[in-house]
Amino acid sequence: AGYLYRPIEHGADVVIHSATKWINGHGTGIGGVLVDAGTFDWGNGRYPLFTDPSPAYGGMDFWEVFGSGGPFGNVAFAIRARVEGLRDLGAALAPFNAFLHLQGLETLSLRADRQVATTLALAEWLQTQPGVTAVHYPGLPDHPDAERARRDWPRGPGGVLTFELEGGVEAGKRCLNALQLCSRLVNLGDAKTSVTHPASTTHSQLDEAQLRDAGVPPGLLRIATGLEHVDDLKDDLTQALAAARG
Repeated sequence: AGYLYRPIEHGADVVIHSATKWINGHGTGIGGVLVDAGTFDWGNGRYPLFTDPSPAYGGMDFWEVFGSGGPFGNVAFAIRARVEGLRDLGAALAPFNAFLHLQGLETLSLRADRQVATTLALAEWLQTQPGVTAVHYPGLPDHPDAERARRDWPRGPGGVLTFELEGGVEAGKRCLNALQLCSRLVNLGDAKTSVTHPASTTHSQLDEAQLRDAGVPPGLLRIATGLEHVDDLKDDLTQALAAARG
């Protein structure tokens, strides 16, 4: 959501955020954000939507008026998306959803810092638990992308981790079904910690070989941390891991 990672600083020309996740932060509203960095040359001859006359606006050349040489700076993509894309597709944000997203922005930094710290603490703790064969989180020093995470994510590499259990699909199901505090949901960046077992839910149409080819071992679970106290999450996971071991 621009707080943990800033893609424009890494060369992105257009950024699309799902505001439903971190920005809203409570799973209460649907919305998205489109950000035009103002860095792309839409007038290079390959994008006629920006350089051909627009019949809907009196033959206006969007690049001439809203491009880098115009009086407003390079905002051609944002303007075209708003006055034609939004008009034609109708993807207008509901007023109350806009209020919920703005309210969420007020606590974004507080929530993100807390969730990153909790995710790292859970990742380190899970590495010590019986029946857990692997933990994947870029904040761990042994993760293959740890150096990149430190470089590109100075405030921490997000609030999502995955871990693998002995026992495959059945162990994953037992662990998921035993959870009492954590929610069995697929949302991200939420105030509630959610846990998902991809092999039996989002990827259930795949066989075991296809799961491994997709990077989804049968016993893999994903945790998207929320705002609960880390000790409460550990207590819930402790009893769920015991259930997974049978």
